[in-house]
Amino acid sequence: MSKIVGVQFRNRGKIYDFSCGHFVLKKGDKVMVVTENGPAIGCVCTEPRNRPEDNPKQKLKKIFRLAKAEEIDSYEKGCNMEREVYEYCLLKVRERSLPMRLVSVERRFDGSKVIIYFTADGRVDFRQLVKDLVGRFRTRIEMRQIGVRHQAKMVGGLGSCGRPLCCSGFLNSFDPVTIKMAKKQNISLNPSKISGMCGRLMCCLSFEYEHYAKIKKKLPKIGKKVITKSGEGKVIRQNILKETLTVALDSGGEVEVQVNEFSRGGGSSREKARSKKPPRSRFKGKR
Repeated sequence: MSKIVGVQFRNRGKIYDFSCGHFVLKKGDKVMVVTENGPAIGCVCTEPRNRPEDNPKQKLKKIFRLAKAEEIDSYEKGCNMEREVYEYCLLKVRERSLPMRLVSVERRFDGSKVIIYFTADGRVDFRQLVKDLVGRFRTRIEMRQIGVRHQAKMVGGLGSCGRPLCCSGFLNSFDPVTIKMAKKQNISLNPSKISGMCGRLMCCLSFEYEHYAKIKKKLPKIGKKVITKSGEGKVIRQNILKETLTVALDSGGEVEVQVNEFSRGGGSSREKARSKKPPRSRFKGKR
């Protein structure tokens, strides 16, 4: 059975799994692979391992071949060029006082073009900047504006949980995250606690949202009347993970009950009064 290895294309970048094919690889080898953007050289950063049993049919791209010495030399020259482009571009941005923040520079392995990633609050006129870069490096320059979430994905870092950022680790796309997700999970709405390094709501708020929404449908809302073995009372807290309710008994004291250990109460006096009102007629009588 073919083994897989983790390949990294940039320092501190995301690790992608590739099939070893018939190659015997070890950590530190430089390999040539074919990606969506064309051929690229990556570094094997994990030891070969068997495919995970939970997903044996996962489609993985294969290692094309081991990189040659001249290709490795060209790759290292490209990395040096990326640093030069970044430093020169940063200098020109400051000289022209452009309202933009450089994030990263990426050079295609075949040298066809150089992509400069940046963030900005609005549209930026960078035509003169591109002319300066083309005149200096004599290659095709592409300026690509990205959002703050993509910036965090490219730069990487550690989240408040102490682990690498989800976006730079395993997320391939950004799902919408709303404040409603934090409310549904009873999380403090303190911006410093629910915001990621990018300044937006943390992506992990959406990981368990569906589970919380599903369980909450089974539980009565806070303030509703329920009947327990200890008597009737009002729901004052919900514990979604344990699937329990904390009920303030009418007789005094509190009790924690499971989902299957209570029944719905009669409701509040206001709800009872509403239920006693006769239904309003849809047709008005003739005057």
